[in-house]
Amino acid sequence: MPKLKPSKGAPYARILGVGGYRPTRVVPNEVILEKIDSSDEWIRSRSGIETRHWANDEETVAAMSVEASGKAIADAGISAEQIGGVIVSTVSHFKQTPAVATEIADKLGTNKAAAFDISAGCAGFGYGLTLAKGMIVEGSAEYVLVIGVERLSDLTDLEDRATAFLFGDGAGAVVVGPSQEPHIGPTVWGSEGDKSETIKQTVPWNEFRIGNVAELPLDSEGNVKFPAITQEGQAVFRWAVFEMAKVAQQALDAAGITPDELDVFIPHQANERIIDSMVKTLKLPEHVTVARDVRTTGNTSAASIPLAMERLLATGEAKSGDTALVIGFGAGLVYAATVVTLP
Repeated sequence: MPKLKPSKGAPYARILGVGGYRPTRVVPNEVILEKIDSSDEWIRSRSGIETRHWANDEETVAAMSVEASGKAIADAGISAEQIGGVIVSTVSHFKQTPAVATEIADKLGTNKAAAFDISAGCAGFGYGLTLAKGMIVEGSAEYVLVIGVERLSDLTDLEDRATAFLFGDGAGAVVVGPSQEPHIGPTVWGSEGDKSETIKQTVPWNEFRIGNVAELPLDSEGNVKFPAITQEGQAVFRWAVFEMAKVAQQALDAAGITPDELDVFIPHQANERIIDSMVKTLKLPEHVTVARDVRTTGNTSAASIPLAMERLLATGEAKSGDTALVIGFGAGLVYAATVVTLP
């Protein structure tokens, strides 16, 4: 049997640049309250959310991704032609095929980069980051673009009191490239499919297409509701608080660092109460900067971690070279956590 040539990738990988895009329309809680029986105080106390961004017709999944990616590429100091892979995590691109990543790769001007979509919900950025790291170390690409993008306003039931206030739109992107030292730690990831019903789409596309109106959910005016994301709030909260704190600690252990050596904590921006509980359980010191982008951006699923990272760096709350723990968790239920050096 002939011997295959060994891979000629870099010894390690790191995040070289980050970029974000938030839609121009800012939606306060007052707009959400037009269709649900609640209050601004209740929404803030339950989630920490004050506003969120909703996309207009021109701010498509592809368009937002291109804007965020252009910023990330510029921040990394490379050209789009050097990008060898484009990984897009999203659950709100409504074309089953082709992958929106191919459109984005073309619009950015990459040189026929490998391009594909993944569906890993709110853990999607962590999944994409891990795949990008593997591509660079394996040698199949020198630079890889990882994008988390969502238009969750398209999948929000505005009459569902449990979820109407949660979701927002936006795109976050990072460029991952070669490094001579480890700057992306081992990933602790996994899934718990036995809990998949706790976060799900209300109606599968095929049932929505051919379904009997009498069997489909209706809105207050008697119209068939478009499929939306629904969740069992208390079950998800308990899982995130207790189980994901363990995963976060495992990621710290895998990277060989302690909470005292951490500079920044960037959890998925799902709910500020979850974030507070994780900080407490992990016993993070006061010097650790904690991302709270959820307050003004809402839950943007796969986009939430890169958007929060971009904002921390832009505001100076975090700086280049800081050591950050990132963790995403959501529908599936899936999760991914790792320690990274900020670009």
